[in-house]
Amino acid sequence: MSKLYIVPTPIGNLDDITLRAVKVLGMVDIILAEDTRNTSFLLSKLGIDKKPISHHMHNEHKTVAGWAARIAAGESLALVSDAGTPAISDPGFLLVRECLRNGVEVECLPGPTAFVPALVNSGLPCDRFVFEGFLPPKKGRQTKFKELAIEERTIVLYESPHKLIKTLGEMVEYFGADRQACVSRELTKMFEENRRGTVAELFTHYTSHPPKGEIVIVIEGAKELKTKREKRKEQDDEED
Repeated sequence: MSKLYIVPTPIGNLDDITLRAVKVLGMVDIILAEDTRNTSFLLSKLGIDKKPISHHMHNEHKTVAGWAARIAAGESLALVSDAGTPAISDPGFLLVRECLRNGVEVECLPGPTAFVPALVNSGLPCDRFVFEGFLPPKKGRQTKFKELAIEERTIVLYESPHKLIKTLGEMVEYFGADRQACVSRELTKMFEENRRGTVAELFTHYTSHPPKGEIVIVIEGAKELKTKREKRKEQDDEED
């Protein structure tokens, strides 16, 4: 059936590919990939003899209309990113929107995404959270930190290893040194790490232990921190 399939792929451990994802990748006419080298390797491991076509942030604006038209004409298409679920801080949103605007059916498969295991592993409340993806690199960064400083829900961010120390330092400045957080890196891989502590403790650790691998940061919400402070004050008052 002609439609756009959004297919999540493993974020590290290849065993995390789903049976349904393998089936879809094997049956579609076209596979669009953020990085054709990564996807070609995955397809080879899965025994799927297909050549993916490049679809990334630098060309997607120019090509989405053409791909939507081809699906409408009867072809089936799967979109994959380098890792995880397309459109979550990866290309995909523009193609999905274009297809829906043109009455083309879109089906997103469930599967791997980095922020969910990081959120659950953090030990911080995950009933209500806000996912911010990557922070602005320059323009609007200070404004975003000020907004997040009063955010009451648990905060989830993506970060690159070479920017982690800078970001943790800014969290100490804007959130306060005692805000709890968890840094998850290399999720699902052999050297997976979930390091928990205050933002100040995490800043000190990674300053002397430069990190490697893709990173998810989960930060305690302002409401949780305020509640803890109130409870500590009540305990102190009782002791006095």
